[in-house]
Amino acid sequence: MGIMTGLFESVWSLLLAWINFVLPLVLGGVLIVVVINRLTRPPPVKHLIDFDNVSIPTGDGDLSRISALCKNGELVGLPAFGSCQNLHHCLQRGVHVSNNGPCLGYRPTPTAKYVWISYGKVLERAGNFGSGLSCLGIPTEEAATIGINAGNRPEWIIAEHGCWKYSRCVVPLYDTLGPDACSYIIKHANISTVVCDKVAKAMEIVTGSVSQEVTCFKHIIIMDGPITDELRTKAEGAGIQVHLFADVEQMGVENPKPAVDPTPEDLAFVMYTSGTTGSPKGAMITHGQFLTMIHAISTVFTVFEPTPADSIISYLPLAHGYEQGTNLALMAHGIQIGFFNGDIRRLTDDLLTLRPTMFPAVPRVLNRIYDGVMKKASMGNSLIKIILDWAIKRKYREVKKGIARCTSFWDYVAFKPIQNGLGGRVRAIVTGSAPLDFKVMQFMRCATGAYVMEGYGQTESSAVMAIQYPGEYQVNQVGGPLACCKIKLVDVPEMDYYAADGFGEICCKGGNVFKGYLNDPEKTSEALDEEGWLHTGDIGTWAPNGSLKIIDRKKNIFKLAQGEYIAPEKIEAVYARCPYINQIMVHGESLMSCLICLIVPDERNLMKWAQKQELVGEDGSGMTFAEVIKEPAVKKVILDSILQLGKKAGLKSFEQVKDILLLDDLWTIENELLTPTLKVKRPVLRKKFQATIDEMYKSLV
Repeated sequence: MGIMTGLFESVWSLLLAWINFVLPLVLGGVLIVVVINRLTRPPPVKHLIDFDNVSIPTGDGDLSRISALCKNGELVGLPAFGSCQNLHHCLQRGVHVSNNGPCLGYRPTPTAKYVWISYGKVLERAGNFGSGLSCLGIPTEEAATIGINAGNRPEWIIAEHGCWKYSRCVVPLYDTLGPDACSYIIKHANISTVVCDKVAKAMEIVTGSVSQEVTCFKHIIIMDGPITDELRTKAEGAGIQVHLFADVEQMGVENPKPAVDPTPEDLAFVMYTSGTTGSPKGAMITHGQFLTMIHAISTVFTVFEPTPADSIISYLPLAHGYEQGTNLALMAHGIQIGFFNGDIRRLTDDLLTLRPTMFPAVPRVLNRIYDGVMKKASMGNSLIKIILDWAIKRKYREVKKGIARCTSFWDYVAFKPIQNGLGGRVRAIVTGSAPLDFKVMQFMRCATGAYVMEGYGQTESSAVMAIQYPGEYQVNQVGGPLACCKIKLVDVPEMDYYAADGFGEICCKGGNVFKGYLNDPEKTSEALDEEGWLHTGDIGTWAPNGSLKIIDRKKNIFKLAQGEYIAPEKIEAVYARCPYINQIMVHGESLMSCLICLIVPDERNLMKWAQKQELVGEDGSGMTFAEVIKEPAVKKVILDSILQLGKKAGLKSFEQVKDILLLDDLWTIENELLTPTLKVKRPVLRKKFQATIDEMYKSLV
């Protein structure tokens, strides 16, 4: 009893000490943290619109909606920023707004600091390059199409503005198209001149054009010399002249030509899609259409008051409308544009060196950040994971109030390494090209201390048709319509979607909608109806606050997380040539960066293979078909076979599947997995095997 009494008195004395000394210190510390946290909390972002009503009905009878920013129901138009009538004017405006400050930055070597070219110098060099093109005999009109195939760098911007200053049209080319597609585009768009960065790339373009007998191609301009004898000989044999970029600029210096200002109706771009269902389609976009989008989207940027002291990292392809729109919109505000080194694996080093304040992103990049943090947290001390989860919950309270900052207690406890990894100054992140998972969105809004906004659009809508505003915290939605367009939902009865119920195909109409597809009236009429509505092929619905949500795809074409379009039927047609395949369905998801597929193997051919491997006897003894397909060796032989077929057929890396699921039951009309015309019921199959599909993707992450 005495021992128990002594133990009780010891425990009691420790408890009193805790209550009298330790607990007040802990509570005092917590109180100090709370007070400091509240005292340093900035006010919520300035609301341009009511976030509970980001879009409003037009009252036109078609159930269309417009941005709440539209005054008196009128859409935003030109001139942009009070004076801009074409895209070249964005650069000219930037010269004045920035007071001839730094415009384009690059790193001469991987370890060097950024070297900057001033706005005035960029404008001067663009004029010189445009004059140089005139010296080569290239006309000054929208019919004079100039192809550009290069990585992100100052010469890309200088070249396109040099074209626009003289009313020429830019046709972006990009490597994932492949040499055959590049040759097709050069011929289809009647491109006389191609600007590219490397001699090796120029050699590919010239060789492809020769094999395709492209006769319109007369000049190739290379940014990085020297020009090799092999290239010059090959080009001259095809009647193509080879020039250095610097030499063309010098021609313009020595022979300046008066500018030919494009009108809003003149073509600025012909942007080709990836051509997943045939030849690439060239979307014709005028200066007025793209500029109208820029004008509308700049309203988003004005919330956090961009200044010439702000900077942005340019690493997403300039061949795409998303990167073009971002750069041109910020250029009109005199903001600094720093280019990455060309190697996405070293992007972090560029961010640490540039320290940008604005960061354009795609889900694939943000997913990597999220996955990296979560993987480290799960592998480390369990306390770290608890603190991280708690920090996200606490920080998200501020996010929901429209507050974005990196000075809270939780930033110093959990998030500073992430913020510093982006350079430590990012205050705005815009993501697009594919949907972003809601968990990643919540995490990025908390961890970066920046306003993270998601947008939606297509090349045909000048890249953007809807976007969230700074301070909007909802996830799985892409904001209200831009102030330059209206959006409506149209019935899709075959999928049981009806506009009256709030569901349907997303259609857009306004100043940002493209002109049509070059030399393709049939595809144009499929995309644009008689009233000028762009039919996107995406299925959407309106959230309670008037924000757009993407929920499905009308056609069997979908995007992967990196923004690449996939046509599964094309891939299935290639893989179906494998003798071990009876039925196949290629599957992908917009939150994932790779494809998988479901396969019912050909039992006869596979069992013959199994006999050779002594898995099955000649008399049929041994494994059954259902048991054979579970063998790892069977999965490997089928996967290797289809990947080899895909490689021979020229499938791109993102079109090749990364995993397969082998099934032993045939898909039939009777089990409701095939239509009466023997087409695969994709939604039904996806639903039936969703749990397995989810596990497959988990193993691939």
